[in-house]
Amino acid sequence: MTRITLSAALAIAALTLSACGADPLEEGGEASADPQAIVIGSQDYYSNEIIAEAYAQALEAAGETVDRQFRIGQREVYLPEIEAGTIDLFPEYTGPLLQYWEPETQARKGDEVYAALAAAMPEGLRALDQAPATDQDSYVVTREFAKRWDLKTIDDLARVDEPLTMGANSEAENRPNGPQGLKEVYGVDADFTPIEDGGGPLTVKALTDGDVQLAIIYTADPSISKNDLVSLEDPRGLFLASHVVPVASDAIDDSAAEVVDEVSAKLTTGELMELNSRSTEDKLPAADIVGDWLSENGLG
Repeated sequence: MTRITLSAALAIAALTLSACGADPLEEGGEASADPQAIVIGSQDYYSNEIIAEAYAQALEAAGETVDRQFRIGQREVYLPEIEAGTIDLFPEYTGPLLQYWEPETQARKGDEVYAALAAAMPEGLRALDQAPATDQDSYVVTREFAKRWDLKTIDDLARVDEPLTMGANSEAENRPNGPQGLKEVYGVDADFTPIEDGGGPLTVKALTDGDVQLAIIYTADPSISKNDLVSLEDPRGLFLASHVVPVASDAIDDSAAEVVDEVSAKLTTGELMELNSRSTEDKLPAADIVGDWLSENGLG
């Protein structure tokens, strides 16, 4: 699965250019009222907006002025603006961002991906501290299946002596983290069933109904906790590590960076999953979700 597709980026860019010449970074095409404000952007993805809002509210609590430019769109659209210095702060994901700048990277695991990303950053940008939280593809099984076979890691799938079927979007069948990658990296055989909803309700239903035993779902997806599913650990790095990481321009001074790093330190995968759940299940706006979370963690 992937959030970012070139076709989506081009579509968004085309729509933006047709919108009376409006700046794609400004809601309604309006310029920032305060040139000294920290401009914070986000992807057009509810979880990413929540993280960006957390940076914004924490910085405002520290006395900074913030200009929110949320739901900009896809990586191919907003990264050139970050590189140009139009956006000062943006929540990103270590692995996919590294692959944007270094498509052939061999880094796979968390710390090595972060180190490679820091080295790959263009001049004028830096990666602040990565959060413990990940939001990446993972192999997920039901709790009952995990207990039956004593599964904690992908390695443990080798002890399953019944046929395995993997469910995911059709393109996953020929991707490195599909059945071929599972076989090559972990020595585990699995059939494949295409389910075209990006790890959504249809995928979860197929998993809980037993139509598939293994599904690809994002680690911070609220459906994992809601349905008592288990995300298997990946000790060999089949999935490219994707920790939440703030990308900062030179406009972010040390004091502002320290505030953002404090937010990141509190952001675990479980916390992000809960924040996401309050958006998808409770239908609360990002500002309310974040306000509560920052107060609970002494950051507001």
